[in-house]
Amino acid sequence: MRMGGGYGCRMRRWCVCLLLAVAGILAFPLPAPAPLIYTPGEGWTYEPVGGEGAWRRARAKDQLDVAQQAFDKKDYSTAAKAAKRLVSNWPLSDYAPQGQYLIARCHEQDQQDEKAFKAYQTLLEKYPKISNYQEILQRQFAICNRFLAGQWFKLWGYIPFFPSMDKTVDMYEKLIKNGPYSDVAPQAQMNIGAAREKQTRFLDDKEPYIEAAKAYALAADRYHDRPKIAADAMYKEALAYEKQARTAEYDQSTAGQAIATFTDFMTLFPDDPRVKEGEAIIASLKSEQAHGNYMIAQFYEKKHQWKGAKIYYNEVLQQDPNSSYAAIAREKFAELNKLDQAPAR
Repeated sequence: MRMGGGYGCRMRRWCVCLLLAVAGILAFPLPAPAPLIYTPGEGWTYEPVGGEGAWRRARAKDQLDVAQQAFDKKDYSTAAKAAKRLVSNWPLSDYAPQGQYLIARCHEQDQQDEKAFKAYQTLLEKYPKISNYQEILQRQFAICNRFLAGQWFKLWGYIPFFPSMDKTVDMYEKLIKNGPYSDVAPQAQMNIGAAREKQTRFLDDKEPYIEAAKAYALAADRYHDRPKIAADAMYKEALAYEKQARTAEYDQSTAGQAIATFTDFMTLFPDDPRVKEGEAIIASLKSEQAHGNYMIAQFYEKKHQWKGAKIYYNEVLQQDPNSSYAAIAREKFAELNKLDQAPAR
């Protein structure tokens, strides 16, 4: 897919600003507020002077207590260090899942949403029997929604870089895999469609509408036993196809998909208040289809290819017999039929 010219220029300007900012930080280093200490298996940590290692304990339960107490006091730096030590040193203990949970919560409190999501993901993958599984899915869902709303992903976890619907979709897909029939999964699948539609704001290519339609179709199929979700999904699927059909070069085949999906929607959900809007869109699409076939018929007629012209004039009549093109097409078809049947001289 090609980046739009304006978007590419903005990205280049942003990258230049980023490089200047990084150069400025490196040129004027600030004094470290505390000693930087490396511990094998735990990595680098900042320690307050005179209190090095005060948060370390010899038993898993005691280590968890330190982490929890620090978290409750909103000392997220100490809570994260203590929780990471617990998970690293006692990964199979009964306290490790809560330690991993606290790591994720600390990242979230520090507005490190991408790190928080990954930490929650690690928690669900390593400890799938954790008691608050559903709560963690809810937290992942909230993080995904913030990125869907336009929150920027961060370079190296700290520098705001850019929003990314591809990354957002990837996070939603992981969430759905974690709990395909959880309370949040249906809306997560719907939000994948919304994310794909948002991509058209930055891209010249309109394929995201097709990807959006596929996402909505999957939601309608997977959650067919949830009428509200199924109805919303099918309607938005049809709308996505309709948007694709109305791109610069009118897409007849995608218009047909839109009409078929709107028709299925109206058949399955006849009492839905959006049925009338669907009928109006179908009529508009059929009119566009009739216009397209009328233009093709005229092309063949100018070339004196009567059979080809007749086929497309007939298509005009079949697709929308009440359109403004139908009366002309009917007359043209009759005239061409006589020409086509006239004996050669």
